[in-house]
Amino acid sequence: MEKDPSVQNYRWNLARFYSGIADPQLAQDLRTYETLAQGFSFVYRGQVAAQLPTALREYANLDELASRFGFFLGLSRAQNLTDEAVKTAGDNADRMMSRVAGEHLEFFGHELAHLSDEQLALHAEHPYVKQHLPLIQHARAEAKHLLALPVEEALTKRAPYGAGAWADFFDEADSDLRFRFAETEDAEPQELTREEIVSVLTESTDATVRARALKVLNEGLGGSFAKLSAQALNMTVGKKQVEDRERGYSHPMESRNFSNRIPDSVVEALHTAVNAASPALTARFYRLKARLLGLETPLGWGDRNAKLPLHEAAGVPFDQAVQMVLRSYQSFSPTLGALVKEMLTTGCVDAPATKGKTGGAFNYSVVMPGGEAVSYTLLNYLGSLRDVGTLAHELGHGVHGRLAGVAQGVLQAHAPMAYCETASIFGERVTFDALKAELLARGDKEGLLQLVMSAIDDGLNSVTRQISFSNFERAVHGAGRRLSPQELNDIWLRVTRELYGADGDVFSYENIGNLWTYVGHFHRPFYVYSYAFGHLLTNALMSQRERLGERFEPLYLDLLRAGSTRDVFGLLAPFGLDPANPDFWSMAIDQAFSGLLAEAEALVAERLAPVAK
Repeated sequence: MEKDPSVQNYRWNLARFYSGIADPQLAQDLRTYETLAQGFSFVYRGQVAAQLPTALREYANLDELASRFGFFLGLSRAQNLTDEAVKTAGDNADRMMSRVAGEHLEFFGHELAHLSDEQLALHAEHPYVKQHLPLIQHARAEAKHLLALPVEEALTKRAPYGAGAWADFFDEADSDLRFRFAETEDAEPQELTREEIVSVLTESTDATVRARALKVLNEGLGGSFAKLSAQALNMTVGKKQVEDRERGYSHPMESRNFSNRIPDSVVEALHTAVNAASPALTARFYRLKARLLGLETPLGWGDRNAKLPLHEAAGVPFDQAVQMVLRSYQSFSPTLGALVKEMLTTGCVDAPATKGKTGGAFNYSVVMPGGEAVSYTLLNYLGSLRDVGTLAHELGHGVHGRLAGVAQGVLQAHAPMAYCETASIFGERVTFDALKAELLARGDKEGLLQLVMSAIDDGLNSVTRQISFSNFERAVHGAGRRLSPQELNDIWLRVTRELYGADGDVFSYENIGNLWTYVGHFHRPFYVYSYAFGHLLTNALMSQRERLGERFEPLYLDLLRAGSTRDVFGLLAPFGLDPANPDFWSMAIDQAFSGLLAEAEALVAERLAPVAK
């Protein structure tokens, strides 16, 4: 789309926290944090069991202060990864916090985890302890995986210099990537960021242009960047393997599943169901998409996310996207609608794609001193329908963070990753439902087909694509050794074929071997299955909406307010759902795709039917 001036009106207002990295208050807060942490250690080390209520409160106060300056520095860096002053300030703060945590705070979690039943019973009736009982019980369940306190302290102090530092460097290198691309052989090449060349794959209506862009992208990700990405991934995997062995985890995914409050058996059932269903789903959908694109199969991989030629290629201005998403949230829940409106109108969204800005999109929610819950969203908005969905997705994270922050406080506000994705995908779904109702009311079948096809496209990217990513991680972590870029390419191609079909069936897999290199989520091991989990869990929830009627909205808001206080069974029980049921995930996959695919096939058949003479 042409330059959209409206998107420039949505930039973060960080001045509400500090005027800049040179703000004296920022320096003062950093010093105050260290001083308070030293005092906390002096008073409570060895005394957590005896003084549990006040220790919890003081620890929460420290966490809120750290949230304030950590939030500001993290967002400042995301806006411009090339700003050395911001990077230095953030690195210095990270190092200070790791040192302080190791020297003065690590003992708290250790003592909390080792509370006996008798010690906990002494404070069982205290309101603050009652409120934080889920946190305490989760910590106690993790006790068997903790190392000796001096070792935990040493690891915490060394954290800024470990695998995470490689991940940070990877983000910077990814931001600096430039791809020389020309739509035709005789055109003058332009220098594009990775975000921009990936956008060509979704926005161009010319298959030849998409194929050329994919080739340039894949080649540009090779060489030195592939070596860097392989090193970052190997460092992440190697560090995890050592720690898993020392902590007594039985398999690479166990620690992530534990933090997500999901039993291993449920996670395995998710993977099994998606692996079994995906080849047929992807073949059915992408053959249908090929018909609409006017292409024969096999499709090129660059055609997978291509925009359908159903409307003019003009993008959606950001102001229009804002109104679409806001109406969608309001149509489901006035409570959520009010929160979305507040975030959109108070400098909590940074929308334009700018050079130096971190790629992709994210939402960052924290609880500040005094208990204020704040939520900021980063986008790289280029105007596609997928970008509209991303806006709805990230604002879903935002309302989740705001509701849970107020209800649970800083120590229990952050839901496990798998449940975070439920809120964001729910946001996409309510946006889809509201837009679909508008199109049906207007009788706009072409717009309806575009919307339904886009929803299936995005759903397969959330479910099949992310489980493919997870299968890649499982293979990489299971290798037990350092892997070369070529070996990683081979694994990437293998897991892709397993879910999308053999070469030449539905897709040709030319020029995709290096695409694993820019998936930054691999530096947060086993994060990616959360997308599939959240998407399918959301569809399972939505399947109960009609049955529950007016009870559904308050139950859903209660789920969001739960933060980290419930496991998957506790979250789903009020809706009458049981993820331990062997049929649960198959039902959720059917709910997510079967109806939409049938609807899309009927619309395509009608659209492509020969006109009677």
